[in-house]
Formats: sequence, structure tokens, C-alpha cells
Amino acid sequence: MALKFKRIMLKVSGEALSSTNSFGIDSTILNNISDKIKTAWEMGVEIGIVVGGGNFWRGRSSKGMDRTTADHMGMLATVMNSLALQDSLESRGVPTRVQTALDMPRIAEPYIRRRAVRHLEKKRVVIFACGTGNPYFSTDTAAVLRAAEIDAEVILLAKNVDGIYDSDPKLNPEAKKYDTITFFEVLQRQLGVMDSTATSLCMDNNIPLHVFSINEPENIIKVLKGNKVGTFVAKEV
Repeated sequence: MALKFKRIMLKVSGEALSSTNSFGIDSTILNNISDKIKTAWEMGVEIGIVVGGGNFWRGRSSKGMDRTTADHMGMLATVMNSLALQDSLESRGVPTRVQTALDMPRIAEPYIRRRAVRHLEKKRVVIFACGTGNPYFSTDTAAVLRAAEIDAEVILLAKNVDGIYDSDPKLNPEAKKYDTITFFEVLQRQLGVMDSTATSLCMDNNIPLHVFSINEPENIIKVLKGNKVGTFVAKEV
């Protein structure tokens, strides 16, 4: 089977792992995502993953708390999600490693680029936790940074919305969905699919982005096969 991409970075938002308006991890959603990741892995795709932590903690929503402290707490939330995803994948026979940007040697490997690339070459899924390891940077930015470091060909951004719209589709039923759009347009129109730092980093490193709904995990496979799903973002379209 011809694949459009051989090495990918999958970014899964933390909120996507929980049920609607709930807290924690929904095992059904986690298992559905793991099943599709396994399918992609069986197809021979090399897979890096960054998981957010918004289902446990959102640092920017913590009023009155020091931002650095709040962001460090958010990093810990990503570790919980990463370990849960690792366990789910390995229960399906998919060899998986978690690497953390903050040292936690008793539960995960430290992030080392060469080691991460070697894992991918050995057909192990690598989950990158703790974001960039620095406050004031989102997990979206971490996904783009790690994608650039491991030479991923594309970033798959799995969210609770099925693409990029010109306004919030939850608030505006007339919102227009984009099939394709450039990074410059995303920044210019302040569409907010990712924060501006992540979007700029994508644009500067010419890493294409697919945005799609995690509520349909099979979209992961559709993208790998070259099918049109969600919204495709690139430097030029």
C-alpha cells in the first residue's frame, strides 16, 4: 500500500481524551485512538506523539497562580496522559517509549533526540511528554519542535473540531470551514488552530499540518492514504 507519509507527528489534545465536558481519561476514546495508531503502525508508519494535558489541568485558566508553576503542573498532566496511551498501545502489542522533557528516570526516558530517532527506526512509537520542558510554551509548540527535530514529514493535529473554520462553529452555525489554507493566512486571520508560536514554527520549518476531528480516529488512516479530511495547512497551498 502506497503511503503519503512515512514518519509523522501526531498531536492529540488532552481534552480529546475525555468525554464531552468531563475530566480525566475516557477509556473508550483512549482505546479507539490506540486502535487507529496500531493500524498506522502496522502499515509501517513511524509515529511520534505529543499529548496535551487539558483534560487534567489548564495552566492558563489558573487565576492567581504563578504562570511558571501552573505550566509545570500542566507538564505533569501530559505525563499522565502519555503513560495511559503507552499502556493502551503496549496492551495491543505496539512497542512504545515515553520520553520526557523533564527528567523522570523512574517512569520514563529523558528526551534525547538521537535516541528518539533510533526508536522510530526500530519501529517503536515514541510519546513525547512534558511539552518543551519550559513554561510559556504550549504542547502544540512542543509537537512542532519535536516534529522538526525528528524530521517528521507532517503533523496530524487531532482536535475536538473537524477542521479550521473562519469563526467558532460552536458559536456560529454559519462558520465556514477551510479545506486548505496557508500558515500565513492562519496567523493573519488569527484563526487560533494553534498558538502563534507553533504556527510560525511550522511555517518557518515548512512542516505541513492536517487538522481533523479525533472523534473519527479513522481520519488518521485516511490522511496517511492521501485522502482529503479536515483542513490541510502548508506554507503554500
